[in-house]
Parts: sequence; structure tokens; C-alpha cells
Amino acid sequence: MNKTIEDRERVVIRFAGDSGDGMQLAGSRFTDATAVLGNDLATLPNFPAEIRAPAGTLAGVSAFQIHFASRDILTPGDAPNVLVAMNPAALRANLAEIDRGATIIVNEDAFSRRNLDKAGYDSNPLEDGSLSGYRVHRIPMTTLTGRAVERIDDASTRDAGRAKNFFALGVLSWLYGRPTDVTERWIEQKFAGNATVLQSNLAAFNAGWSFGETTELLDVQYRVKPATGVPPGTYKNVNGTTALALGLIAASVRSELPLLLASYPITPASELLHELSRHAAFGVTTIQAEDEIAAAGMALGAAFGGRLGVTATSGPGMDLKAETIGLAVALELPMIVVDVQRAGPSTGMPTKTEQSDLLMALYGRHGESPLPVLAPSTPAGCFDAAFEAVQVALRYRTPVIILSDTFLASSSEPWRIPDVATLPPIDPAFTKAHRDEPFMPYARDERLARPWAVPGTPGLQHRIGGLEKADITGNISYDADNHARMTELRAAKVAGIARDVPPLAVDSQPGASLLVLGWGSSEGAIRAGVRRAREAGHTVASAHLRHINPLPANIGEVLRSFDRVLVPEMNTGQLAQLLRAKFLVDVESFSKVQGQPLFSAEIEQEIEARQ
Repeated sequence: MNKTIEDRERVVIRFAGDSGDGMQLAGSRFTDATAVLGNDLATLPNFPAEIRAPAGTLAGVSAFQIHFASRDILTPGDAPNVLVAMNPAALRANLAEIDRGATIIVNEDAFSRRNLDKAGYDSNPLEDGSLSGYRVHRIPMTTLTGRAVERIDDASTRDAGRAKNFFALGVLSWLYGRPTDVTERWIEQKFAGNATVLQSNLAAFNAGWSFGETTELLDVQYRVKPATGVPPGTYKNVNGTTALALGLIAASVRSELPLLLASYPITPASELLHELSRHAAFGVTTIQAEDEIAAAGMALGAAFGGRLGVTATSGPGMDLKAETIGLAVALELPMIVVDVQRAGPSTGMPTKTEQSDLLMALYGRHGESPLPVLAPSTPAGCFDAAFEAVQVALRYRTPVIILSDTFLASSSEPWRIPDVATLPPIDPAFTKAHRDEPFMPYARDERLARPWAVPGTPGLQHRIGGLEKADITGNISYDADNHARMTELRAAKVAGIARDVPPLAVDSQPGASLLVLGWGSSEGAIRAGVRRAREAGHTVASAHLRHINPLPANIGEVLRSFDRVLVPEMNTGQLAQLLRAKFLVDVESFSKVQGQPLFSAEIEQEIEARQ
């Protein structure tokens, strides 16, 4: 049958179902097919916190959102245009977040009385008129998948039930003109060792595509043209975890230092351990430690031994690593600490995002123990943040904290793969013994960085430990004046990193009196919100911080050049509090602590309220 084809500039789709329905898999396969077509894209997975919540309940709903477009996009989107709901719980958990008029595609087979009860429905929303404001497509996915799979030898009812996510993927692939060969090749490679599962998934996927092509339920096919103005190069779809891992590996290669990651499993930082464990070919060593304290100690020991020592965790683990990080500050050794922030306090919401570890990263150690803090702002930007963190750590002999978060770690976007040979070399500058001069472990260079002496090097023996060191000699010292001097030197060393921090860049319009300033993963929402506000006729400026300590040297000047400064954050206003105290500027805070990323519509509303 002939169907209408309509062009769309952009689309936001959310796949939602039970955590066993394969929504993350369907979403990632749709993403890969979208990348092949050349659309710009951004994704946002959303996982339940429970390992296996009861099937069909709200607590067990898993979702994957993708925003793709024919132009540059900055976020995974606010409200979905299309919701794919595999059961009543998925519908109920996501309905409040989609706008009236949006398209809902449901697996109507799952809307049994039992499943409706588990989702908390008194009546069937497909029958009671509560969805009248939406464009609803009821598809018996379970039944149609079963029919597609029943012709396969040895395929069971369970195989058919597990393949219905590929049926849904086939429908959506047809609806938005995604190529089928990308998904078919992936299925063939992924399930090559199990012919029955391979054939079941292929049959379900092709049945979904054929259903879209032949059914009268779907009378329009949508087309999103490839994005224009994309710089040429080889691109890879990466999430923040993968980009961070690749950045650390690249820094290891360019510094010629073996990389050692010691980590204790914790959501959502565990994925960095998993990712780096796949790269032993690059000399990467990964250790799953017995606890967070041990992991930090192993990373610091690796740094002492002349390796690139890294440890990664999330908020609760940062609490436990604090003493060892303080030791690294006192020893003045290069170490990388990755904090993938999540909603707290305590266990909090392990799979939800937040930016509430900022003040802990800056001040969450006893004594005066300053260290550099970097905050990547995009998934692809995690590569650059990791590489820069290693540069800073080695150049200044200091631990460095990278503040990622759940949103950055799990979201993905196209990343232009750099040529490693074009990345700047990183010189570890290990100390060499001088025959006629005794080794002074706390003598300093022009950056106030002390020597890095590899243990076992003749002539470089020195005392190590957590007690205060005497200036230059490194001997244990309880002298009051020496302690004050060492405190000042460590602070001055970190403050001096500002020489290497580029000035804060401001995207402003003539006459703008309002500056929207963000940090970390809020960049996309802020830029998109500012873009929308400008299109609505408002005059506004924006800027974004990636260096939290030290701050760019010109930030005070920037803050004072605007009548009003708005700082949106996924916390209760931690950066705003810091800026008010440091620069005596009446910074206004917009806080969000719902376990969700900031949305561009929220930023636009905050701007409009101040115009």
C-alpha cells in the first residue's frame, strides 16, 4: 500500500518496558542505525535501581531515549514525540513526561488485568478514553512475534517472548526509515553461537519491519535527513564512560606510562572498570579491589611506583577514599580520581543523576588539601577531560578529580576519533640522580611541583608517609612555620594551574544583561535553553565551566560584567554558593534534585522569568 512520507527536522523517541524486555538493547541498535544515516544524535538510558524488580511493576521500568535530527542538537531531548510502551507499567511511568498529541505505540497483548493491577491501573487506559489526547497505535507485539518465531525449529515460547523487543525495533526502524542491514549484521554477529536465538531475533525484527510496511495502522512514514555541516572524519558513537576510558588510554600512550585502574564495583562507575578491562593490549591493568579504601591505596601505590594510577567510584565511594586522596595531596603524587556522581546522600538513588558532589570534591578532606577538579560537559568531552587530567596530574604532581555524572556516563553522542599521533606528548619527567648532590624530594620547579622519583632508583631514596614533611628535605616535621609554609606551597601550586586554564568564553548578544552560567553535564540543556530563549526574542548570554579548581582567571570579571547571573545545577546550589562567597556577586540559583538531568525547557522558563 502507498503511504505518505513526511519530513521531520528532529524526533525524540523513548523505548520503555520491563527491565527484562531489552529496551536498552533496542535503543542502542536504533542508535547505531541512526548514526549510519548521518543524523546528529544524543541518547539517555534510564535504568531501574533494583537488580531485578518484580516484572510488570513501576520499579522495574527501564527506558532508553534517543533524540536525532538533521541539524546540530545539544541534548537527548525533553519530552518524547514517540513513546514505545511494552507494558502498562511502562506507559504509566512515562505518560506524565510526554506532551499531548505525542504518538504512543503499545504492546496491547501486555495489557492484561494482572499487568494492569501491578501497574496500579483501575481500568484499561487503552479502553477508558484516558489516552484520547494522544495518537495511540495498539500493536499485538507478543502475538505477532510468536507467529514470526513459531516457524523456526527448536524455538520456544520463551525465545519468542524475549524477541519482542526486536519486533518493536523493526516497527520503529520502518517508521523512521532506519537501515535494516546494520541491525541484521549485529544480530548475526552477536548470536552467532546460538542459531535458534539468532533466527528468532532476525524473524522478529523483519516481522516488525513488514508490519510497519503493510499495516493500515501506520499510514505515515517519517524521514529525518542527515545532519549538515558535520566536519569530515571518522566518527564513533560513544557514551561518557567509553570516552573517559579512551582518554585515559590515550594519555597512557602519550606519556608512555602503564595505566593501572583500581576500583571497587559501584553504580554507575563500574562501567569504567569493565571498559578498561577490555584493553590489556594497551598495557592497561585493572584490579577489582576488595573495597573502596583498598582501591584508592592501590592507585596511589601505582603512582608512587611510577605508573599512571587511576581509581574510579561514585559518591559513597568518594566518602571512603577521602583519607587516601588527602595522603596523595600530602605526598604530591600524580593520581586520577574519577567520581561518577549519582543522587545521594548515602545510597540515595544509585541509577539517577546529580551534581551534588561538587563541594565534597573541593573540600571533602580533612585539613587544607586543595587539588584540581575538572568537570567534563558532554559524553564525547569526557575524552578531553581525561587526557587533560593526566597532563595536569603529571605536570604539577598532584591528584586530580574528574567530576562526571550518571547522565554523562550513560548518554551517548557521535565522537570524532582523533589521530593519537596528533595528541601532545606528556612527559612524566622522572627525576634522575645527581652524583654530587643529595636528593631533595621536596625541592620544587618553577610550577612548585616536586620531583617524581621511581622507587629503587639508586641515589633517590627518600622517606614517604602521611606525616607533615619538611620543606625541601621531606623529613618529618612538626615545626609550626614549616607546616604553614607547606600548606601555602601546596595551595599555591594548585592555584598556579590557572595559568594553563583558558579564559572563560562567553557566548553573548549585544545588550545582554543576564548570564546563564553552568558546569559539567548541564551544558547541553543550557545552550539549548538559551537558543530557544533567543528564538523567542530574549537577549541573553551563556558560559560554561569545565575547570572548577582552579577557576578560569577571568571569571570574576565575567560575573561582574552582567546585571544578573543565573546558575542552573542538579544540586541545591553548590556552585552558586561558591561564586557568591568568592566573588561577592549576587548569583541566582536554579536547582533541580529529582534524579533527572536539566531540560532545555526549564532553562528557557528561568530565562523568561528574569527578562
